Amino acid sequence: MISLEFIVASAIGVLTAAGIYLTLRGRTFPVVVGLALITYAVNVFLFVMGRLAVNQPPVIRPDAVAYTDPLPQALVLTAIVISFGMTAVIVVMALRAWFESGDDHVDLEVSGEGSRQ
Repeated sequence: MISLEFIVASAIGVLTAAGIYLTLRGRTFPVVVGLALITYAVNVFLFVMGRLAVNQPPVIRPDAVAYTDPLPQALVLTAIVISFGMTAVIVVMALRAWFESGDDHVDLEVSGEGSRQ
């Protein structure tokens, strides 16, 4: 029987691998999507880092037997805001580079090679 931990760890691995593969592509759109997939993988990892405790208070009280750790949720919310801002910056930089050069390749053109087909 496959455990939930294995499924979540596999999902994080697949998101990370797909994100790295797309980030290494030669065009800007796959790079942006790859960075988004990597941020999703990091967010899932941060969320899974705190164990799931159902119907438990998020703060420690004197009469509480167990509690939910609020730190992973706070880290994920912060990571979501930061990744949204960074994605917006990357998209604007990619659009500016496309408007300037008319091409969406992310690699540099070496002088003497001529134009790319």
